[in-house]
This record gives sequence, C-alpha cells and structure tokens, in this order.
Amino acid sequence: MTFRIGLVSDTHGLIRPEVVTALAGCDALLHAGDIGTLEVLETLQRLAPLHAIRGNVDRGSELAHVPEVRNLMLGGIRIHLVHRPQDVREPAARAADVVICGHSHRPRVDRVFGTLRINPGSAGPRRFSLPISVGILDVTEGRCRPHLITLGGPPRPQTQPGA
Repeated sequence: MTFRIGLVSDTHGLIRPEVVTALAGCDALLHAGDIGTLEVLETLQRLAPLHAIRGNVDRGSELAHVPEVRNLMLGGIRIHLVHRPQDVREPAARAADVVICGHSHRPRVDRVFGTLRINPGSAGPRRFSLPISVGILDVTEGRCRPHLITLGGPPRPQTQPGA
C-alpha cells in the first residue's frame, strides 16, 4: 500500500484552487514554511493531517505556535522538515530518509550524501519567472518516489498552424 504525502511551501498567504486539487487525496501534508496566514493552515488541515514549520516571513504572533523544524515519521520513513536549505543540520539530515525544505521557490529533487532532498517550490504568489508548484512523495514499503507538479505555468507563446 502506498502512503501519499503532499508537499507545499512558500504559500505567502495564498492557497490556489489548483493547489487544493493537486493535494486532494493525500494521507498527510507537509508545509515547508513561509505560510503567511493562519487561513492557509486551516485550509490545508481540511485536506489531510498537516505538519507545518515556520519560515523566515512567518514572524507574527498568529503563527508563533508553529515550530521552525520538525523531525517526523510518516509512512514508515523519517523526514526532516526545515524552511531554508542552509538551516539543514547534518546530524538530523543524515538520520532522515528525506529532507524537505522550501525558501528558494525553486522546485528540486536531488540526493545529498545519499539522502533524498526535496524542495516543492512555491505554491504562493509568482516570483520572477519561477513556476508555481507542489510536490507529492509516494512511499511504498520504505521506498520513496517524489513527484514535482507545476501548476498554472507561465503562458506559452502561441504557434501558428503548420509552424
């Protein structure tokens, strides 16, 4: 059986309908910081159990109860959740199966010292020409399969028929 974890970051107070659609049906959700407002958390909590951390813009009293770092066990895997990649601490990262972070607004999946690292990108307001995106992490029998999903991509130039 597959355990599906929805990954979202950098909402900055905005929950797009396509984010809700992309994350529907997940068994759990992780928000990697820069939440923006309590309403974002409330909306996501209606979709699935939510685990969130604060980012560098989440400094108001409204989100003071949200921790800055989380170490979780979900779907049988160990997850280290932190907002800024530079704040990943190696003892916690090496103990994790997956490290999830946000901050850069750039979706990315890679491995560092054998540990899967995922940045789901930004699901909030568009920044420069970066995509709007979320992630999905499918966990089956301890194996992780990450997916990055681009939402509402930038307009593509129209081509003329026969071009």
